[in-house]
Amino acid sequence: MAGKLSKIVGSLVALGAIGAGMFLVVTRPQPESEAYWNSAGTPDVKNGELVFSMGGCVSCHKSPGAKGEAELVLAGGIAIDSPFGKFHVPNISPDEKAGIGAWTLAQFGNALTRGVGPNGEHLYPSLPYGSYSRMSAKDVGDLFAYIKTLPKSDNVAPPHEIGFPFNIRLALGGWKFLYFNDRPRVTLAGADDKVRRGQHIVEGPGHCGECHTPRNALGGFLSDLWLAGAPNPEGEGRIPNITPEGSIASWSESDIVTYLKDGNTPDFDFVGGTMVEVQKNMAKLPESDREAIAAYLKAIPGRKSAR
Repeated sequence: MAGKLSKIVGSLVALGAIGAGMFLVVTRPQPESEAYWNSAGTPDVKNGELVFSMGGCVSCHKSPGAKGEAELVLAGGIAIDSPFGKFHVPNISPDEKAGIGAWTLAQFGNALTRGVGPNGEHLYPSLPYGSYSRMSAKDVGDLFAYIKTLPKSDNVAPPHEIGFPFNIRLALGGWKFLYFNDRPRVTLAGADDKVRRGQHIVEGPGHCGECHTPRNALGGFLSDLWLAGAPNPEGEGRIPNITPEGSIASWSESDIVTYLKDGNTPDFDFVGGTMVEVQKNMAKLPESDREAIAAYLKAIPGRKSAR
């Protein structure tokens, strides 16, 4: 009897070890190769500046309270409250010690689009790599080149304030296994080039869904409610539904373009809240990109507002 029990226990231990091994393999960090990032080619700094505005980098990575030209000092330090704890935005200036000045393009690109840190660790999705994963190597390389032209800062942001079990980075591999991908958020059969461009911006570098889409208890998007509105991650009010059945249902494409350009709504109101920063960034894009965003928002499936 003892021998039989011993075999059973041994089998369970072996199965557990196999399961743990499979989990580690499936959930390991998966960066792109050096060759992939080398395919970015010669950087285009002007395009990098455009990607910088499209991605809203300054909104999170500037110093708290910075205005005007001071916003381009990407010293970090802004605190972001979430249901999982408080995240402190890092310094991404070209400073070699406090920022990313000593990083390679591969380290930068893998952090931005794969959620893998410079030492091979999983990064928290407070950096919206779930959206940035849709960016090309070319755009990432151009963005990196542009950031390197900006002023340096020696500010060091505090560590994140994340409690158990969310402070276990290994678990982020499981989160990525469940929710991280670079597939289109919606299927748009027969979409023209303008709508496709809008889809790239909204679902990718513009990362609009990060605020406008509700999430489950683990922080994964509720994919069937894409852009249907969500609780404000900062704790007050709600982020609106921007599908064709939401708060902008009566807006024309021209109305959306005007709102993104100068902040005016068709009912004579003006942009407010955290959207102020987004609108400032969108105003720097070419008119054709704002038109593409508007076309995409009118082409996606309408959804009732999430509750």
